[in-house]
Amino acid sequence: MSDREHRRQLSLNAFIYPAGHHEAAWRHPASAAERIYDASYYQEIARTAEAATLDAVFFADGPALQGDVAHNAVGRLEPITLLTAIAAATERIGLIATASTTYYEPYNLARLFGSLDHISGGRAGWNIVTTGNDAAAANFGLDAHPPHAERYARAREFVDAVIALWDSWEDDAVVLDREAGIYADASKIHEIGHAGEYVRVRGPFNQPRPPQGHPVLVQAGASNDGRAFAGRYAEAIFTAHQRLADAQAFYADIKARAASFGRRPEDVKILPGISPFIAGTETAARALEREFNELTVPAYGLLQLERITGASLNHLDLDAPVPPALFAGAGDVTDNGRSRLQVVAGIVERERPTVRGLLHRLAGARGHRVFAGTPEQVADTIEEWFRSNAADGFNVMPPYYPGGLTIFAEAVVPILRDRGLFRTEYTGHTLRDHFGLPRPTGRITASAVSA
Repeated sequence: MSDREHRRQLSLNAFIYPAGHHEAAWRHPASAAERIYDASYYQEIARTAEAATLDAVFFADGPALQGDVAHNAVGRLEPITLLTAIAAATERIGLIATASTTYYEPYNLARLFGSLDHISGGRAGWNIVTTGNDAAAANFGLDAHPPHAERYARAREFVDAVIALWDSWEDDAVVLDREAGIYADASKIHEIGHAGEYVRVRGPFNQPRPPQGHPVLVQAGASNDGRAFAGRYAEAIFTAHQRLADAQAFYADIKARAASFGRRPEDVKILPGISPFIAGTETAARALEREFNELTVPAYGLLQLERITGASLNHLDLDAPVPPALFAGAGDVTDNGRSRLQVVAGIVERERPTVRGLLHRLAGARGHRVFAGTPEQVADTIEEWFRSNAADGFNVMPPYYPGGLTIFAEAVVPILRDRGLFRTEYTGHTLRDHFGLPRPTGRITASAVSA
């Protein structure tokens, strides 16, 4: 194998948001908002991503109607079900869905992702969230959303239980001896007996160990609790950064936390979001971004900003500077549970935008990095962050679907390939193969149970 083939390679996911990541995408004629409840629409998008040999498609989700549905297409299909349909229409692309440890139970979630991994031949990934939306509580008969620290305490128990369920069948438990009449060796299928403060699961699981051992574990929290959780469990981390230096600091911190848990830092992929407006010239790309921003509805943007700040903003003059006091409680970037608030506070401090200007800054990707430029310029910024230990790859967040992904796949990916940064073909079949992650060894064996 050549030196070029041995080089560290980018990981690239297509983060699928129904009409696109810009909040006004649904209004733009380049989007396909009328198709966002059509499974074939997502199958087509996934095939575009697969043709470009991207690592995975990824769906965010939450167990409540989030956002202002009067002014944006914020409803969505349940992602694990949708990914099963995508699995049937694709062969190699990874399939990552978000699911909450606060509003699922370990056994049914383990079954959903275990089944997706079996159905897809080892392409599943679970984006682990604790849910930050207070409105979800009422949908599950709760009077209030659990506090931040309690959600993470439950999440740790929850993930331990799910992994134990996946491991409750040893890899060689299925014998399939037709002559002897033995389907499985029952001595290699184990109860897990998980009994914690928040989660109790007896087991065993009711399906064999998933093809990948367990689906790839993904996480997106950037608070102290989120970082500690990521260092212990996450194999890929989705994050939001505006500046290279901030991304480098986050990258170093997570790699160090992983090492402190006895893990190899290279087995944790750091993947910031990037939302690129791409055109033949930088002027044309910036004009395209302005075109989308002019379609925004201020009432929608203000509601999104209120959710981030926790303050009412309807009294603000859209064309006056953002009041600095609005972000006085953001806290230090390394010591606060409200990481997205800190990202927005940083934009306000550096750029001193008007309220309308801030709404436009956030309209593109909710605090993720928006970049307008030529295919070469997009490739340049991806390469800079990759080579500067700010990222192992990116969650690509097209401002509009399906065309925003198509132009990235057809114009940017070939440049990254020419620079030796990205694969020209898949070399494996599982999501772990694409990310370069090892298949985990089962933790539960007969000897471990007896001990």
